[in-house]
Amino acid sequence: MAEGRREPPHHLLSAPPASKRPCLRPAPRGPGPGPGHGSGLPSSRYRSPESLLDCAAKAVAEKWAFERVEERFERIPEPVQRRIVYWSFPRNEKEICMYSSFQCRVAGEEGPSAATNGAGGTGSVSTAAGGGGGGSAAGTAATAGAAGAVGTGDGLPFRRGIRLLETGCVENVLQVGFHLSGTVTEPATSSEPEITHKVAISFDRCKITSVTCGCGNRDIFYCAHVVALSLYRIRKPEQVKLRLPISETLFQMNRDQLQKLVQYLITAHHTEVLPTAQKLADEILSSNSEINQVHGAPDPTAGASIDDDNCWHLDEDQVREQVKQFLSQGGYYGSGKQLNSMFAKVREMLRMRDSNGARMLTLITEQFMADPRLSLWRQQGTGMTDKCRQLWDELGALWVCVVLNPHCKSEEKTSWLKQLKKWGDMDICPLEDGNYGSELPNITNALPQSNLAQDSLSRPRRTVFSRAIEACDLHWQDSHLQRIISSDYYMSPSYQREGESLLFNPQGLPLWLDHVPTACARVDALRSHGYSREALRLAVAIINTLRLQQQRQMDIYKHQKKELLQRGVTSTTNLEGWVGHPLDPIGCLFVTLTETCRMDDDNTMDTGEGDPRLPVYHHVPVWGSSDGGESYLTLALEVALMGMGQQRIMPEGLYAQDKVCRNEEQIVLKLQELELDDLLVQTLRKQTLQLLEAGPFSGLGEVIHRESVPMHTFAKYLFSALLPHDADLAYKVALRAMRLPVLESSAGSGDVGHPHHGISIVPSRYPRWFTLGHLESQQCELASTMLTAAKGDMLRLRTVLEAIQKNIHSSSLIFKLAQDAFKIATPADSPPDITLLNVALELGLQVMRMTLSTLNWRRREMVRWLVTCATEVGLRALVSILQSWYTLFTPTEATSIVAATVMSHNTILRLSLDYPQREELASCARTLALQCAMKDPQNCALSALTLCEKDHIAFETAYQIVIDAASTGMTYSQLFTIARYMEHRGYPLRSFKLASLAMTHLNLAYNQDTHPAINDVLWACALSHSLGKNELAAIIPLVVKSVHCATVLSDILRRCTMTAPGLAGIPGRRNSGKLMSTDKAPLRQLLDATISAYINTTHSRLTHISPRHYGEFIEFLSKARETFLLAQDGHIQFAQFIDNLKQIYKGKKKLMMLVRERFG
Repeated sequence: MAEGRREPPHHLLSAPPASKRPCLRPAPRGPGPGPGHGSGLPSSRYRSPESLLDCAAKAVAEKWAFERVEERFERIPEPVQRRIVYWSFPRNEKEICMYSSFQCRVAGEEGPSAATNGAGGTGSVSTAAGGGGGGSAAGTAATAGAAGAVGTGDGLPFRRGIRLLETGCVENVLQVGFHLSGTVTEPATSSEPEITHKVAISFDRCKITSVTCGCGNRDIFYCAHVVALSLYRIRKPEQVKLRLPISETLFQMNRDQLQKLVQYLITAHHTEVLPTAQKLADEILSSNSEINQVHGAPDPTAGASIDDDNCWHLDEDQVREQVKQFLSQGGYYGSGKQLNSMFAKVREMLRMRDSNGARMLTLITEQFMADPRLSLWRQQGTGMTDKCRQLWDELGALWVCVVLNPHCKSEEKTSWLKQLKKWGDMDICPLEDGNYGSELPNITNALPQSNLAQDSLSRPRRTVFSRAIEACDLHWQDSHLQRIISSDYYMSPSYQREGESLLFNPQGLPLWLDHVPTACARVDALRSHGYSREALRLAVAIINTLRLQQQRQMDIYKHQKKELLQRGVTSTTNLEGWVGHPLDPIGCLFVTLTETCRMDDDNTMDTGEGDPRLPVYHHVPVWGSSDGGESYLTLALEVALMGMGQQRIMPEGLYAQDKVCRNEEQIVLKLQELELDDLLVQTLRKQTLQLLEAGPFSGLGEVIHRESVPMHTFAKYLFSALLPHDADLAYKVALRAMRLPVLESSAGSGDVGHPHHGISIVPSRYPRWFTLGHLESQQCELASTMLTAAKGDMLRLRTVLEAIQKNIHSSSLIFKLAQDAFKIATPADSPPDITLLNVALELGLQVMRMTLSTLNWRRREMVRWLVTCATEVGLRALVSILQSWYTLFTPTEATSIVAATVMSHNTILRLSLDYPQREELASCARTLALQCAMKDPQNCALSALTLCEKDHIAFETAYQIVIDAASTGMTYSQLFTIARYMEHRGYPLRSFKLASLAMTHLNLAYNQDTHPAINDVLWACALSHSLGKNELAAIIPLVVKSVHCATVLSDILRRCTMTAPGLAGIPGRRNSGKLMSTDKAPLRQLLDATISAYINTTHSRLTHISPRHYGEFIEFLSKARETFLLAQDGHIQFAQFIDNLKQIYKGKKKLMMLVRERFG
């Protein structure tokens, strides 16, 4: 046996806190030998039936405190005591798993499964994903304590505990009464030596009530060593030494034996127990001591007192500490996952009907309310983050589940209500809908529009706990409700099925007429507390009620259809949507119904190892249903479609609107997990048709309210699901859903503001829609899905195109659709689809028209893409956009991008054009160029000239347009650019003419010696000089008039004197080859202007000169002297100039001294 492998330790095991109930005496022993260690459950599948003793002992051990057994029966035979003690230890490994890992579920199970038969029974445990009204998220992270690995599950205490058990690390296991002890050895690693931990566990009524381990674990979960010892006791009970409570053993001893026991105990552990032993001895010997006033003595192995709470051990301090730690991490992703995992653990406990569920939720809530960020957010008037809001929503939904426990005691509910009100009354308590006033009705109110005529300021303050507080008023005593949840065959008698009934539908099936989210909260509560069958029955009754309501709405619409279609608008809507509701009614019903249809591969526990598998469903017939073809799976699909298709108003506030979108996507993901067979397709078609024909009561009806929540995401799912089975219906529903009425430029007079109540809105084209961008992108996704499916079908493509052009109002989204269509139409490995290419081109043309007169940072990309698309379509498309350019492009775009790309060599090669086709395209491009040049010569003239180079007449026309526009609408830089182009093309005289025109527009001040036009001026003068004396004589007056900067003028003068004019060699002209003199025209005029500029610049600079610029000024005068000396009497002029400076600026003594030193 395991305990024989090593000597037991010689020092005391640190035991859990001793029970305080006094043990007066052991029960008298009955005759006969005891059953020894007790027989555990045999491993064989074919075990013999349990004895009556074991059956009775199991029931007593699970339900009764041992003290009650002692009080009830005067004599308890020792075999009976042994069997009660034996069966009092927890029997289900899943319960151990629940307290040692975030995840514990049956493989393949998404949510909690079948109910347990009382606490500690053999039921399944819920997943970390939870489920139902709160929309809780799956928590896959490992615990933040001793476990370190995340994602694989290997680091979780439960998995580590199993490994320790399976590798033989558990030894010295001893059960004394209701106390289990043993040692667990951690194997040596490369960095740590082998270490042995002593573990002690107290238990009562199949629950572990306290644990102690030498590893010093500080976590909300049991450590791996406690897990290993617990599983050892569950799996190998026959190998565990079993003794009755120690008080029974002591009772059998005489005085000498007792004295010997005490003295040996003190001798073995004198350092630890001697002071305590002496203190107790002193108190016992004192007749007046407190210890002598109590009958009996405490026995830590004797089980719990009648008054003790029977609940699993939960370290409250660690729960508080870890929640506080996670909250302090703010927006850190891992902390949100951990908190969601803790919420999932609460749901798991509720499913096991473990009282620690409500206890743990209370501890979590206390820390949430103590979050210092709450007061900070309130002071600053800012909203909390989305992740934080989701956590608060789940918290509120969990409290609804807790208070709706169908079997909670009234005092428990009273206590919860008091605590919830206390939290809700705090100023920092988050509101249900963020910073916006709620429009949602009371949870107990079955009429959604009963109390909404009041102004938002006068509505009561609703916090995240308001629904839980209201749920405290709900009860389960209604006889009709009791019959619904207690029987699958509850129906009305056939003779009572005529006429209207509030309790049954015409088929006699029960209805539950209640505010739908409230009714679904009941379903979630039943399911969350382990009453899966009851939850299923109530869910079916709710769906029968929704069906009847849908049918009556359709009857109402039939009578109003003609009038509504004529008006085209309606004020009918639901102010409270089921999708995005805080209680998630549709998600709750869907999960409840599909849960019973899941196929599990096995019944083993999954504690987070491996990737999650997609669920597999099968049809389970609805109990009591008259329709043999109806299953819980078809009901789940039907109710999801009903809820998603509900026509409802867009709620107030960013968070509420974002929640609608998020919840819708969550439900669609769940729907996509269903593999559609014939039965489900039949349900899908039937419900889709009903939604299309339900008028204003359906979001897919013919007439809807202007501010209805759009159906794009939902319709995309319907389209994809229906397409293989009923393409006509798929396109009908998708095309119907393409609308986005809130973006229409005008609304009917009967459709203004909110329906049915007097809340005014800010006049706007987009009233209070914060998620409009997301909604438009979903609309685009729906359109893209239809375009892809319609590839090759001209009629369908044309219909989809018309829907896009009618309903999508964003140019960027239409451009995205055009790009998508182009990509799909031009696969890399097959010929292009011309029908889809034409649609892409049509959408691109619409984008061009939409963005022509508005600013769009992607406009250039759009223009280039359109040319590419038109090129793929062919020659006629290119000719068309060239001929109608003025409706699509600006003149600059048309010449510099469109025409230039069309005329490029790559385009010609891509189209494989013959000569007539190339000429046709070139002619269109030239015509475009000339038209653009006429309209916008400043920006298009150069491009027009370039495009017309190969056609003499067109080129001459373009040149004349430039000349005509030069005097009025063109800048010097534009003219200089065209002039340089003309020189490059071999037209120097035309270039000179344009340069001269450019000079007339230029004005260069005396201090602009770094002006960007200087290079153009120098080039123009060089061009004139190269053409000959006449051209130079013509341009110098223009230079003198336009340029006042001395250094530029002197540079021009120097260049003109270095070589002879006329070196360009213009045909028909004679060149003398002589250098030009500065004393004669035209350079004399330039020299005089340069000297004058130097004189003026000198006086200007001396007006504000500082000593640090003296040196620079002297150099400037040196350059001026060089220019003066070019004149015949230049040295005299310069000397007079210097003398004038000395006289005028004699006050600047230091500067004048420098002038004398340099120039005399």
